[in-house]
Amino acid sequence: MSLPDFRRLASSLLPAVIAAGRIQMAYYQNGVVVENKADASPVTAADQEAEVILVAAIQAAMPGVPVVAEESAAAGHTPETADLFFLVDPLDGTREFIKKNGDFTINIGLVQTCVPVFGIIYAPALNQLFVTVGPNEAVEAHLPPASSALSLDELDLRPLNARKPPANGLVALESRSHRSPETTEFLATLPISAVQPAGSSLKFCLIARGEADLYPRIGATCEWDTAAGHAILNAAGGKVVQVDGSPFVYGKSGSKFLNPHFVAWGKPV
Repeated sequence: MSLPDFRRLASSLLPAVIAAGRIQMAYYQNGVVVENKADASPVTAADQEAEVILVAAIQAAMPGVPVVAEESAAAGHTPETADLFFLVDPLDGTREFIKKNGDFTINIGLVQTCVPVFGIIYAPALNQLFVTVGPNEAVEAHLPPASSALSLDELDLRPLNARKPPANGLVALESRSHRSPETTEFLATLPISAVQPAGSSLKFCLIARGEADLYPRIGATCEWDTAAGHAILNAAGGKVVQVDGSPFVYGKSGSKFLNPHFVAWGKPV
């Protein structure tokens, strides 16, 4: 199956993404019951209700393309993947959502032949949208959950460009909730000038925006956590690789879509 026009795809999914963001903000402001999944990670009605809306919109936009979504996968329901499939995390950063620090996102990624090629990331509490609009083009826009926008044409889109490493040292991003001793050891091998915490897939977006240079993740993640951010960062001129520099690929259904450790980088020298 051939790839869709990314701008048109993003526009077709935009109303559902905004609607999912509104649902999440209602729970964010009014409170929500937190449960634990089998792996002890938290889940809320905000995750589950957002996923239903997002998956339905994807299936309407690209019928027949498999959709692997986090909450469905946690319940044991994953479709057979093909050369082209979607990965959805309806609420990435549930711990940040519960803590009410704003660093949570909606992630939709499209993978072709093991490589993420399209991504949408929406941070409703921060009014920020990030999206790929072409193979080598990613943009961001201000987008409040109250917006009635029906397409990207209604938004003020600003280009995303990863930066080359600054001469005075690298700015690294670390997970707010998941930093490991191994991450500290990895950063000690590099000329780091500052380490900043951030939650969810926003770390990929900050590198794509040129505000930071790397994000090492030496800890557990799944493909739906990273596919959208990986696609956006690639389009902005950055890259994501395993810690040893080898390719970081998708479609690992045999290992329940678990990721290896990785590093997201800005532009190479």
